[in-house]
Amino acid sequence: MNDTPLSFRPATHADTDALIALVESAYRGDSSRVGWTTEADLLGGRRTGADDISECIDRAHSVLLIAERASADGDAPELLACAHVAVEDGAGYFGLFSVRPNLQGGGIGKIVLNEAERIAREDWKLPAMRMTVIDAREELIAYYVRRGYRRTGIIKPFPYGDARFGLPKRDDLRFEVLEKLF
Repeated sequence: MNDTPLSFRPATHADTDALIALVESAYRGDSSRVGWTTEADLLGGRRTGADDISECIDRAHSVLLIAERASADGDAPELLACAHVAVEDGAGYFGLFSVRPNLQGGGIGKIVLNEAERIAREDWKLPAMRMTVIDAREELIAYYVRRGYRRTGIIKPFPYGDARFGLPKRDDLRFEVLEKLF
């Protein structure tokens, strides 16, 4: 991994195409299989679209966080990761977390998660961070548990029939709420 430190900034609408490409590469299709966060065996279709990105950017009490670093050639910074952080039900909500597949496992995700938690805890003075994870993704749940999240046992149904969430390849998908108290 490049030793240049990460910088963070809020996404703008001008970042939409790059963010869609990043999220899709991390979760769908063959490109996602390079990393360990792939959902390609569970879901096909889209993971996000311009409508989702716009909603995250325009939503009150919300930031679509971009992690980037200076490029080696001095041109525009490289987009490495993103995460959506919002205020929801009196706590932070963490989602749309994506790291370029070829960089997964190198510590960037942990840095982005820490920054998202810092925003919720310090900037917004919230008591906790929550997220939903497909409960069949045991390795992903274990990743968050190692970072202080707990399984709440709260289960939410997967929105079958809504292609905005992907095209399910299984009929047993559902979300579990994870939570970290600050």
